Amino acid sequence: MNINQEFETIAAIATPIGTGGVGVIRISGSESFNILSKIFDGKLPKAGKISHGWIKDTQTKIDEVIVLGFKNPHSYTGEDVVEIQCHGGINVVRNILDLVLKNGARIAERGEFTKRAFLNKKLDLSQAEAVADLIHARTQNFAIQSAKNLSGVLAQKINEIKGRLFNVLSRIIAGIDFPEDVKEPEYDYLVNEFEAALTEIDRILASAKSSDILRQGIKVAIVGKPNVGKSSLFNKLLNVERAIVTDIAGTTRDILKETLDMDVAVTLIDTAGIRNSADVGKVEEIGIEFSKQSADEADLVLFLYNAKTGMEDDDRKIYELIKEKNHLVVANKSDLTDKYEDQNSIYISTLTGEGLDKLKNKIKDIVHNFSLEDTEFITNKRQQDCLNKCRQSLLQALEAAKRNELQDLISIDLKSALLSLDEITGEVITDDILNNIFDHFCIGK
Repeated sequence: MNINQEFETIAAIATPIGTGGVGVIRISGSESFNILSKIFDGKLPKAGKISHGWIKDTQTKIDEVIVLGFKNPHSYTGEDVVEIQCHGGINVVRNILDLVLKNGARIAERGEFTKRAFLNKKLDLSQAEAVADLIHARTQNFAIQSAKNLSGVLAQKINEIKGRLFNVLSRIIAGIDFPEDVKEPEYDYLVNEFEAALTEIDRILASAKSSDILRQGIKVAIVGKPNVGKSSLFNKLLNVERAIVTDIAGTTRDILKETLDMDVAVTLIDTAGIRNSADVGKVEEIGIEFSKQSADEADLVLFLYNAKTGMEDDDRKIYELIKEKNHLVVANKSDLTDKYEDQNSIYISTLTGEGLDKLKNKIKDIVHNFSLEDTEFITNKRQQDCLNKCRQSLLQALEAAKRNELQDLISIDLKSALLSLDEITGEVITDDILNNIFDHFCIGK
């Protein structure tokens, strides 16, 4: 985006494309109200007020709408903003957007509304990233955690650390520049301040693993030989008939994936039955290879075998492939036997539902063992990299302070630490990084 584009008035559809009760077209920029005046047959809204009327193309009525107006700087973007609420049909919202574009706006780029909010200091960069997380959250838990960052929880902590370090740097520079009037700070003071800052950084980074899991989720693959009930279990866990179930070996030829919300996004994977047989065709053979790959990449494997026949040689060969993985051994078709011989197995019946609650609870326990109790701060990879760079600089400054090295040299590491923190909130950021962040947004946000 060049500098001229940044001052142009932009517009986009802010609601999902499709049939719905309401559609919203958002306009932002200095020409927002002027554009509205050309197409709105009604009283222009005052700031923070609502107006009712019709959108018209010359004399042709397009739709009956409600219009909201926001004057800068009291808007999401910090600019003049107009939102047109119309009926939610695909053609209705597109017709109104086309009319807005024809009268002076240009189509917004991905994330451009939020980018303008950042550039106009309505949000810092960590809050802008939280907007994207909130929109793309696949679980209720992650949405709640993302809202915390949007409210400024992470930014507030980062600014507290920056304030502490900036105060130390100011005292060092004052002592260096005005040695006759200001004494250099004591080295014990420097050590205490650096250690306190490192403690706070480590406190944020302690949630890094949980942050990654909440954002990315975990993969759970169901594996076993043909006809042990993998697809039936897949359907039962989803509580929907998603996979085809028959008594014909090799029915599942491809990988099926669906997402469950267990506080973490759990991607459940139904795989083709693994077997060595002359009857295996080319398509099934490819499916089997996909099954092995899915098992290898999964965070948790549900290994299924037939409870009636017990674990046979073919089952044991498959178990050898996954035994080093995080796994649960599941004996299906327990309704066909009264012998529960393997105490390490969870006995279930996808037909009667026996044991399914126990299996679900076991899965949930494992999911929650992925350090999910530690989610005080939610960070992404970029923020974690910045924190680690800051940490490394502070460790160097700490060691130098313990050795009573020149404070002029210590200040160099301290400045590097502060620059790394500035990258998190966006005071220091490159265009490439900024564009990469907002390219992950949808158009209209």
